[in-house]
Amino acid sequence: MKRLLLLPAVAIALVSQAQAQNITVTGRVTNAAGQTQPGVTVLERGTTNGTSTDGNGRFELSVSPTATLVVSAVGSATQQIPLNGRTTLEVRLQDAATDLNEVVVTGSRATEGRSNVLTTSPVDVISAREIKVFAQTDVSQILTYIAPSFQSSRQAISDGTDHVDPASLRGLGPDQVLVLVNGKRRHSSALVNINGTVGRGSVGTDLNTIPNASIKRIEVLRDGAAAQYGSDAIAGVINIQLKDDTTGVQASSTVGQTYESDGRLYQADANVGVGLNGRGYLDLSGQFSNRGYTNRSGVDTAPLIYLGGNSGTYPASANTEQLRRNLKAQDDALVAQRGYDRRNLRLGQSEARTYGGFLNFGYTLVPAVGLEAYVTAGASRRTGKAAGFYRLPNQITQTDATLYSNGFLPFINTTIIDQSIITGLRARALGFDIDLSNTFGRNEIAFDISNTLNASLPVGISPTNFYAGTIAFRQNTSNLNFTRRFTNVAVLSTLNVAFGAEYRDDNYQIEAGERGSYENYGRVIAPGPPPTFAAAGAQVFPGYQPSDALNRSRTNTAGYVDLESDITEKLLVSVAGRAERYSDFGNNVSGKLAARYSILPDVAVRGAISNGFRAPSLQQRYFTNTSTQFVQGAPNQVLTVNNDNPIVRNGFTAGGAGQQGFGIGSLKQEKSKNYSLGLTARILKTGTITLDAYQIDIQDRIVLSSQFSRANPTVAAILGNLPVSQVQFFANAVNTRTRGIDVVANQRLDLGPGRLILTVAANFNETEVRKVNSSSTIDADQTGLQNTLFDRQQRGRLENAQPRSKINLTAGYALGIFGVEARTVRFGAVQYKDARLDNPGANNGFLFSSIDQTFSAKWVTDLTLSAQVTKQIGLTVGASNLFDVYPDKYRVNELNNEQNVAVGALAYNSSRDNTNRGRTIYNPNQFGYNGGFYFARVIVNLPTSR
Repeated sequence: MKRLLLLPAVAIALVSQAQAQNITVTGRVTNAAGQTQPGVTVLERGTTNGTSTDGNGRFELSVSPTATLVVSAVGSATQQIPLNGRTTLEVRLQDAATDLNEVVVTGSRATEGRSNVLTTSPVDVISAREIKVFAQTDVSQILTYIAPSFQSSRQAISDGTDHVDPASLRGLGPDQVLVLVNGKRRHSSALVNINGTVGRGSVGTDLNTIPNASIKRIEVLRDGAAAQYGSDAIAGVINIQLKDDTTGVQASSTVGQTYESDGRLYQADANVGVGLNGRGYLDLSGQFSNRGYTNRSGVDTAPLIYLGGNSGTYPASANTEQLRRNLKAQDDALVAQRGYDRRNLRLGQSEARTYGGFLNFGYTLVPAVGLEAYVTAGASRRTGKAAGFYRLPNQITQTDATLYSNGFLPFINTTIIDQSIITGLRARALGFDIDLSNTFGRNEIAFDISNTLNASLPVGISPTNFYAGTIAFRQNTSNLNFTRRFTNVAVLSTLNVAFGAEYRDDNYQIEAGERGSYENYGRVIAPGPPPTFAAAGAQVFPGYQPSDALNRSRTNTAGYVDLESDITEKLLVSVAGRAERYSDFGNNVSGKLAARYSILPDVAVRGAISNGFRAPSLQQRYFTNTSTQFVQGAPNQVLTVNNDNPIVRNGFTAGGAGQQGFGIGSLKQEKSKNYSLGLTARILKTGTITLDAYQIDIQDRIVLSSQFSRANPTVAAILGNLPVSQVQFFANAVNTRTRGIDVVANQRLDLGPGRLILTVAANFNETEVRKVNSSSTIDADQTGLQNTLFDRQQRGRLENAQPRSKINLTAGYALGIFGVEARTVRFGAVQYKDARLDNPGANNGFLFSSIDQTFSAKWVTDLTLSAQVTKQIGLTVGASNLFDVYPDKYRVNELNNEQNVAVGALAYNSSRDNTNRGRTIYNPNQFGYNGGFYFARVIVNLPTSR
C-alpha cells in the first residue's frame, strides 16, 4: 500500500518540470433550447480573468491549461467546467427552475458534472439558499423537510439516542446510507442505538456535527452505490459539499421558541471566504447553537405515589375496593401535603449546546501540472441533557428516601466531541487527474449522570452524580484515485475512466465509568426469603463496567474501477466494480450497471441494477452494557452482549455443563440487490420532472434482537446468576425488501412583476420482512424463543414505524426586496405494534394486539417572510409548523386512571396501553411533537472581491 501511495508523487515529480503556458480557449454557449446565448459571463475560477459571449454566443479567453471555467447567466444554473487541456468548448446552459437543477458530482466519477436530470441515477441538490430559508438549523432536520426520501425525528427517553438523531433514506436504516464530505467518506457516530427507537440496533452518522454555515450544497444520491463508494451505500449517498467559492463575510443569527414557550433556540453562524491571489481559496465557518428542552408529557396515572408497590400499584394487602379507597385517600393527602406534581416526566427534545467550525482550503502549488494541496478540517463540541423516567418514592429498590423523599427525575448528560481532517494532493499527470487523500475522523461521547443515585449503597451516602464512561469511534481512510476523460475512443464519443484504491482503519473503544456508576454494593431492602436487593449502578444509565471496556480495530483494503461513456448522443452508460477485503470477516465484491437514454430531446429513461453490501460495524460486533429500560412502565435490567459472547455463540443443552447460549453465528456483511427505473423530462423550458421507482432486497440484515426474558426457563438457564432480567444481542436475523417511488417536479414562472418557483417532491415506500434467520438452538426450543429473536414489535419498527409516504409542496415568490416562502409537508401514517398478542388468531384470523395503533397522516406547514433591508442586511421572520399540528395521541385504556380502585380483571394495569402510566402520549417517529415554532433571523453579507 505504501508503494501504491508513492505513485502519484513520482508522476507529479516527473512532469512538474514542464513550464506553465497559457492556452487560448474558444467556445459557444447555448441555452436549454439550443439557441445562442449572448452576454454570458465566462470566468477563470479563482481569478478576475474573464469575458462575455458575443451576439453569436461565442467567446475567446486565454487561461491556464488546467483552469476551470465558471459559466453563468441570469436565470440559468451556473456550470463549472474543468478544461483538462481542451481548447474548444460547447456549453449548454440549463434553466435554473430551482436549485435541484444544479450540476452534481455524486454518483459519478466523471471529470465533468451533470445536471440531475442528466444523471443515470436520481440525485437531489439542496443549495445553501434552501438551507437558510426556513426555521430548521441542523442538517438532519433540514433534510427531513426538504428531501422526502430522507427522514429523521428527535427521540426522547432513549439514552444516547436523545442526543444523536437517527436518520434514514428510502425507509432503510441509519447505517444503510453513506455520508461523504467533499466526496470523502465521513466517519460514523460512536453511538449504537439499543433502545426502543427507529433505527434500533444501528449506527448512523451524526450529521449535526457539520455547521450549516459551511455548506455549499448537499447532494442526495437515491440509489445503491456500494460499487462506487463501498460499505453502507445500500440506500444511497449524502454528499455534503463545503463552501469553496465565497468571498467576504456571511453571517446569520436566529432566535425562536415553540408556541408553548419552551424549546428556545439561540443560534449564530458565520462564514469567511478569502481568495488566495487567484491560486486558491480559504473558507472558515463557525456555528454556535443553544437549544432548550421541550416537554409534552402527560400526567402520571399511577394510583399511589407514596404508599404503593413498585410502579405505583396497590400492594397485595389492599385486596378489596374499600381497602384501596382508604389507601388512596391517605396517599392523596401526602401528595397534597408535599406538593407532588404528577406531571413528572420531561418528554421532548433534549437540551443541546453546540460549538463547531470547519475549514476548507485549497491552493495550487504548481500550476503547470495543476498540483493542488487541499485541507478540510472540522471540530465540534456538543453538550446535551435529557431526562429518563421518574423514580417514584415508592419504588424502594431504585431510590433512597433520605436523599429523595419525593422521588427523583434522573438526567443523562452527554459531551460529544467530533473531529475530522481531510488532507490531499490533486494533480494532472500522464493525462490523468490524480487525487491522493487521507481522511481522519473521530467521534466521542462521554456520559455523566446527574440527579441520580446508586440505590445499592447504604442509605444516605450515595453520590447523586456519576461519570458513566465514554464510547469512541475512530476511522482513518487513505485513497488514491485516477480519472481520465477520453474522446473518440473507437465507436465511443467519450469514455471516462476512473480507478483507484482505498485503505481504511477503524477503531472502537469503550471506557469504563467510575466504580459507583455500575457497582452493586449489596443493600438489602427486605430480608426475605428470598431477600430483595436494591438495584445496582446509577439509576437511568448504569455505567460501563471494566468487563465492558474494550479497544478493537479492523482494516479494510479495496480497489475499484468506474467507466462512464456517452456511447451516442442519446445513450449514457456507466459501469462500476469494487472488491474489498475486511480483516475481521473476509471479502466482498460488488458491481453496478446504469444507463440513461434520451427518447426525445427533453425526455429520457434511466435505470440501474447493482449489488451492494454493508459491513457490520465494530459497535455492532463488540458493544456490551447493562441498561435500565421501561416497558409499559415496568423497569427492567437489560443486558446487551456482543456477538462474540458465549451467551450468543454457544448452543444449548438442557442440563448441560458450561455456559449455555442461543447458538447464533458470527456477524457477517449484509448483502443487497438494487433495481431502479426512472423517467426524466423538461417541461415548458423552465420546468423539470423526475420519476424513479426502486426495489432494494437485503439479505442477512443486522438487527438487535428482541429482549429474551428470564421468565422463559431456557433464558433463565442461559443467564444463570447474572443480575439482569433480560438479554439482547446482534444477529443477521432478517431478510427485507423495500419498494418505492420518488417524484420530483419543479417549475419557474414569471408572475406579475415577480418570480414564482414551485416544487412538488414525494416519496412512497414500503419495507417488508420476508424471512427471519434463526439458529438451530432457537428453532429447536419448545418454550417460545422462535417468536422472541425478532418479534412483531421489532418487525413493526422496520415495516411501519416511519412514514411510508412523504409529500413536499414548496412555493417561493420574490418581488423586489421582499420574498415569501411557503412549504407544507405531508408525513404519512405510522404504526406501533406490540410484541404481545391478544388472542392470537382472533380478529378474523389476523394477529392482533389491543395496544396496536395507527397514527394518521398529518400536514405540517412552514411559512417565512423576508426582506433585503439593505444590500448587506436581510431579515426573515416565520413559523415552523404554522398551524401547531401534533401527531395523534396514544390511546389510553379507560381502566388506567388513578381513581380506579377495582380489583381482579378490572384493576389498574399499566400494560393495558402504551403510555407508560399516561405520561408518554405522543409517537415521535412522524415529525416529532414540539408543535408550532416561531423565529426571526438576521443575515449579514459583506462581500469583497478576490
